[in-house]
Amino acid sequence: MSAQWLPTRPASEALGCSPEHLKRQRDIYGGFLEAGVHYNLGSSVTAAITWDVEKCRAAFHRRGLQARGEA
Repeated sequence: MSAQWLPTRPASEALGCSPEHLKRQRDIYGGFLEAGVHYNLGSSVTAAITWDVEKCRAAFHRRGLQARGEA
């Protein structure tokens, strides 16, 4: 299965969260989503960030398990 890379708003909708929440989870803000793995920056400051939806979904799941003490 190939990765599905989407811009922020469609990715957040696919993940069931707000675009702001998704962006706050980036490693540059102390979050758990890693640049080059879960998201890629565009070639300019105003270019869209793209997200690997399945890797993000898996990372959110792992984080949820950790929060519940199940991992």
